[in-house]
Amino acid sequence: MTALTSADVRHLEQSLRRMRAELATELARLAESLDEVRVTRDEAQDDEHDPEGPALTMEWSRLSGVQHDFAEKLARIDRALQRVDDGTYGVCLRQGEPIGRERLEARPATEFCIDCALELEAEQRR
Repeated sequence: MTALTSADVRHLEQSLRRMRAELATELARLAESLDEVRVTRDEAQDDEHDPEGPALTMEWSRLSGVQHDFAEKLARIDRALQRVDDGTYGVCLRQGEPIGRERLEARPATEFCIDCALELEAEQRR
């Protein structure tokens, strides 16, 4: 696998920055929704049943889970942008080999080549 060109890195950095901006916007929306649910839940006398929709506790859990997932994605993007800054972007953190442009196009924030990612996934399933 060959290393990325500077044009490749610039292109992928733009993708990462665009993804980051979109996630930051979504996280702000989620924070507002969580605040609304919190206020409604604090005001509600019957938290377990809302005839207008799902139980407030269930909605809180769902939104909290989505917020957590988005925050993790944002952290991965930030780490990728840090690697762009320090010149190590596109290099597998496990083997030190180039990740490959195709994989980075599909997953710009990835830290591992496909072989290492598959190995790590298999280890987690054990």
